[in-house]
Amino acid sequence: MDKITESLLKLVSDWDDGVYEGAYNIRENGGCAGRQSTDNIRIEPKEGGKGIDIYVEPGTKDEKVYIPACISRGNVDDIVYNDFHIGEDADVTVVAGCGVHTDDDEGSRHNGIHRFFLEKNSKVLYEEKHIGTGDGEGKKSIDPETEVNLKEGAVLEMNTQQLSGVDHSVRITRGTLGDGAKLIIHESILTDGDQYAKTDFDVVMEGEDSAVDLISRSVAKDESYQEYHSKIRGENRCTGHSECDAILVGNGRVNAAPELYAGDLDAELIHEAAIGKVAGEQILKLKTLGLTEEEAEKRIIDGFLSA
Repeated sequence: MDKITESLLKLVSDWDDGVYEGAYNIRENGGCAGRQSTDNIRIEPKEGGKGIDIYVEPGTKDEKVYIPACISRGNVDDIVYNDFHIGEDADVTVVAGCGVHTDDDEGSRHNGIHRFFLEKNSKVLYEEKHIGTGDGEGKKSIDPETEVNLKEGAVLEMNTQQLSGVDHSVRITRGTLGDGAKLIIHESILTDGDQYAKTDFDVVMEGEDSAVDLISRSVAKDESYQEYHSKIRGENRCTGHSECDAILVGNGRVNAAPELYAGDLDAELIHEAAIGKVAGEQILKLKTLGLTEEEAEKRIIDGFLSA
């Protein structure tokens, strides 16, 4: 691995001096830069190097698997297919993350297509960070696609962050939930300059007593533009909640469009959306504590995105 990849790994996936504790697969510029399985988590490459299959044995507890992907130069268009097969009663953490770096006028893009298959009563915590770095003018794009299939009693919690520097991002998430299954998603997105970010959720609750909780926090600065669309469909007795909160700074723009569909009398669905600016009294209060206006604004935004 080159030095840029190592620096990106530290930013997006808890890379600690070249060591991951547990199973891992490191993707660099479209190829494999390192892979390790454990007794309970097996990673197998797909044909042609186009992705991996991750198999977690039933009953596996308190283990992690790392699957970062990094692009350290321009003129790379990387697409990868990763499938997660989680056995019954397993409880594991998946640490993903993607960094795209360019120092020239050539753009680069990473498109990670992930499919999650969670068996009965299994649980996954999925943590993901995205970042763009480098002084080049080339566009840095990260476009993740996620498909979720949760069987009876399965739980998938996804915490996703787009930190900075990503010029173009389209995040697509599709899900189908069985009886008693739960999908919990918390995302935070920061855009500035003329960057663009789109979030598109479409989740179907087919199972009885299934539940969805989608929470999005975003900040659109300068001339950047964001779109948020969520569709929650309740086809049985279930509960669903969608919340989109956005802050505008400068000439930033946000279009939020939550959507609900109830196909059952006992489907309880709620959506919330709020768009505003940083409150003047918040900045004033922090300035009285010795912060500049720029420092106060940054403190407020950082707190909002991490809430």
